[in-house]
Amino acid sequence: MFKRNTLLVVSALTASAFLSGCGGGQDRQVIQNKGSDTLVNVAQAWAEAYQLVDPTTVVAVSGGGSGTGIAALINGTVDIANASRAMKDKEVQMATDAGHEPVQHIVGYDALAVYLHADNPLSAISIEQLAEIYGDGGGYTKWTDLGVEVPGCKDQTMVVVSRQNNSGTYAYFRKTVLGKGDFRLGTRDMHGSKDVVDLVENTPCAIGYSGLAYATDHIKRACISQETGGECTSPSVATASDGSYPIARPLFMYTSGEPSGYVGEYLNWIKSDAGQCIILAKGYASATDVSCN
Repeated sequence: MFKRNTLLVVSALTASAFLSGCGGGQDRQVIQNKGSDTLVNVAQAWAEAYQLVDPTTVVAVSGGGSGTGIAALINGTVDIANASRAMKDKEVQMATDAGHEPVQHIVGYDALAVYLHADNPLSAISIEQLAEIYGDGGGYTKWTDLGVEVPGCKDQTMVVVSRQNNSGTYAYFRKTVLGKGDFRLGTRDMHGSKDVVDLVENTPCAIGYSGLAYATDHIKRACISQETGGECTSPSVATASDGSYPIARPLFMYTSGEPSGYVGEYLNWIKSDAGQCIILAKGYASATDVSCN
């Protein structure tokens, strides 16, 4: 929580300091950009790089989850909402009723990785098995149910790590892994993507899911198959790009209507080679084929 709030403050201070330092503030515009924690790091990188492209436009970035960004779009308090899931039909209707016509922009792709502690001997897991671990009424509660024993996990009981329900990552994992089912009770629901990885990295019994860009050298990423015993695919930029990874997803930015003016120019820059090379450098797959130095 502290780290995410710090990012919020830094983003706001950066915008404030930049505006005051330029002088003649009447010619400066601020783009309010809020939403997905999956996208917040790359959104901040885009915002910082864009100041060099167009010094008259400052982008104020904050996280809080896809649901938070979408709610802000519905309320008309942001120019761009970041989301790691598509807007729901009821959200689109709410926005329309409020006088906002949501327009979806795909700005990249992400492999939603399943993280295991470095000492966990398991290397591959199936969607079916994940449903048994995460789903309400699922039969897997101990690592021995999967035929392994995890060093340092005293009674082999799994610590099942998830995201809070306002997260697009939560919604996409639920849809892809659980279908119409619910999550089991007793999961550890984390505020941010990095929080999931940090907990699993330091908890031998844990399993969690989060964006690939939050991976470290001190944690294991499981190879995923659709069916138990089937051929598995590891999460990577390449497998997210070609769709071969079973839990790959598009990343979105939403605007109210077709963007124009300085907001449209900013989104066009994000979709350009310059912007797409930044998202590649942050560990995501680009929305288009690009050539980066």
